[in-house]
Amino acid sequence: MEYRQLGNSGLRVPVLSFGTATFGGANEFFKAWGSTQVEEATRMVNLCLDAGVNFFDTANGYSSGVAEEILGKALKGLRDKVLVSTKATFPTGDGVNDFGSSRIHLIKACEDSLRRLGTEHIDVYHMHGFDGNTPVDETLKALDNLVQSGKVRYIACSNFSGWHLMKSLSVSERYGWSKYIAHQAYYSLLDRDFEWELMPLSIEEKIGTIVWSPLSSGKLSGKYRRNQPYPTDGRVSQGGSPVISVSADDERLYNIVDVLDELVQETGKTAAQISLNWLLQRPTVANIIIGARDEAQLKQNLDAVGWNLTTDQVKRLDQASDLRPSYPYWHQRQFEMLHTAPELYK
Repeated sequence: MEYRQLGNSGLRVPVLSFGTATFGGANEFFKAWGSTQVEEATRMVNLCLDAGVNFFDTANGYSSGVAEEILGKALKGLRDKVLVSTKATFPTGDGVNDFGSSRIHLIKACEDSLRRLGTEHIDVYHMHGFDGNTPVDETLKALDNLVQSGKVRYIACSNFSGWHLMKSLSVSERYGWSKYIAHQAYYSLLDRDFEWELMPLSIEEKIGTIVWSPLSSGKLSGKYRRNQPYPTDGRVSQGGSPVISVSADDERLYNIVDVLDELVQETGKTAAQISLNWLLQRPTVANIIIGARDEAQLKQNLDAVGWNLTTDQVKRLDQASDLRPSYPYWHQRQFEMLHTAPELYK
């Protein structure tokens, strides 16, 4: 297993982490993801550790906290061997302070996550989204207090806009508080808009990227094909997909799948493994969150590492998945000599 530095920090993480949104299946949305319980979750954890994957991602909003509880039980006796990431911000109840990134909510949310996980600290604590109603300095001061108390080791964000992240980094620097070291973001061959603003920002500010839904809710798994109906057993058909594709163009998807099929023949790997491997060769990507409904799917995803696509194969995928960006990004693309990462503009 390859390990990479997570952003501008001393923390090293495996290039794959295991996401636990499939744990619990406590409501209709998450049932479409999966309903893994403790016994199977424990076997999956051990499969990950055998492969060198010691990083586990969850959130307090996954199945209303049940996913955290199951992960905590699956990790019993293993806590000193693993890294645990969880999140706050999204609603956890019906109260007026049961959501957001306010001090009052974050302190309670952190305590609740620690209890459900059965641990004394969280290794990477994410803001699951940006709270525009809470002053940024209030959020970051509360997070810095959690770091100083030893309950949190590192802080990160998820689903932020470029200005959300840059403002947060500026406030942390101004007051000498803990900074976000990573951004957990949606990024895939199908949807590459992360590259327009967030990737250049992450390059400049040394923010590690943790990728969620790298297969676009299974659309890049090889099951979605031209002239065939969508599979009825997938998250998209069952209403459990968190992804709203900016490029909701089936023909473009099928063009990408055509190239993936070519590379399946050339490499002997699956379409999913190739899609994950392509991401691991992109700038700023430190880690990809892989999920699995069962052990067989997990084993397949774990085989996305230990090999690399060739430069030519990457280029073919780049060309098949390229999408004209919005302004001002299409204008900026014309002047690659002005950028810190000109390879993004070729």
